[in-house]
Amino acid sequence: MAVIKGKRPHVLVVPYPAQGHVKPLMKLSRQIARHGIKVTFVNIECIHEKIVAAAKMSGSEEEDDQEDGNIVLTSVPDGRGPDDDQNDTFKLLESLRNTMPGFLTSLIENINSSNSDERVSCVIADVTIGWLLETAQQMRAEPVLFSPPSASALAIIPHIPRLLEEGNLDSIGTIKKDDIIRLSENIPPWRKNELTWSFPADLETQKIFFECSLRIEKALPQAKWLLSNTCYDLEPSACDLIPGLLPVGPLLETNNLKSLSNSCNFHPEDASCLSWLHDKPPGSVVYVSFGSLAVLSQQQLDELALGLELSGRAFLWVVRSDLANGSRAVYPDGFLRVGKLGKIVEWAPQEMVLSHRSIACFLSHCGWNSTLEGLSNGVPFLSWPYFADQHHNQNYICDKWEIGVRIDPEENGIRTRHEIKTKIEMVFSDARFKENAMKMKEICWKSVGEGALLTRILRHLLIISANEHDCGCCL
Repeated sequence: MAVIKGKRPHVLVVPYPAQGHVKPLMKLSRQIARHGIKVTFVNIECIHEKIVAAAKMSGSEEEDDQEDGNIVLTSVPDGRGPDDDQNDTFKLLESLRNTMPGFLTSLIENINSSNSDERVSCVIADVTIGWLLETAQQMRAEPVLFSPPSASALAIIPHIPRLLEEGNLDSIGTIKKDDIIRLSENIPPWRKNELTWSFPADLETQKIFFECSLRIEKALPQAKWLLSNTCYDLEPSACDLIPGLLPVGPLLETNNLKSLSNSCNFHPEDASCLSWLHDKPPGSVVYVSFGSLAVLSQQQLDELALGLELSGRAFLWVVRSDLANGSRAVYPDGFLRVGKLGKIVEWAPQEMVLSHRSIACFLSHCGWNSTLEGLSNGVPFLSWPYFADQHHNQNYICDKWEIGVRIDPEENGIRTRHEIKTKIEMVFSDARFKENAMKMKEICWKSVGEGALLTRILRHLLIISANEHDCGCCL
């Protein structure tokens, strides 16, 4: 697929400002850019600054390859003032709804006026900020939504009005009584507190999350295309429930280039863990990572540290600087005596870690990106969800695909060192988990290899650009 020199399609990509949303959209953008389509990737200013800073600390530099040469990273203000709490997610959401349409309109106008050969012909917006599709339509650009989580996480959203009407949900989205919600026999059910918007410890937060889901439900019919970071064979029933859904995943890194647009990390990667892994036997290391948002209490962090030590297994543990109650971790007395048994880093090149021969299993928060990366590398899971869709992803991992086990909390919510040790041993001792994980790896890579739907989308982008600008694009 090629584009004749001159006018060409130009896609504006806008992620929701969170690591788990930015990274898969950048992976999609790189695939689009590989085919000669220009991409302008728009973060809010504070996120753009994080990415640039993390890339510099990791030693990343822009590479002059085909993909990066077609991607422009830019930013717009988030609309907050200097006196606003910069850690208030809900204030940020409100500010984005009020100000981002205007900022993006100005950005698109500037792009279109500065180069008539590269006018913005399509806007791909994260489903969480689907209200931007109105801006896309006003600017005569194709409106496209991208959904980072599983297809099942999206599939339940169009059913919200019915679930409210039938009394399955209360006004803030809590499942009533002891009910479960089941969309299909082939999709794991949702139990109380397992819905994407569930936040039982803070019902005010849950209400805001639920209202966000209701806005997504309104935005879905406005999209010309609805792209999902999944593949059909992983979730066929969920994909079938969503009209017009195009599964384009799993979106993985196309190469290991150390470039800014390739990484899009909020934290600098510590590549020293790779050389550490080289010295470990095949299938011997427990990889532990809770993603970019999960927070543990100090008591829970102590139990996890001591559980890893008790297991006697080598471990690579990602400990963000804010993992323990939002502050730097304090390890139990004597824990660091584990010496060569364990390695702790602040952030890891996760896909490279999971593809390493020494990795035996993945102790994970079950975020969808991490789930896909584990699946694509045939790695069994130790499941420890934190919030949102992670609880339902756990149901896929442990019940549907049977590639992992739950690390269960006590009544006080704490997962004990003995539970952690026991579940680690369970995964190491039962070959069934690895066998099933390798089957899931085959499914994922078959989808990545075919790329039929993504090719169809790219072809469509070229066609609409030709129609819009009467240019000489060819396929």
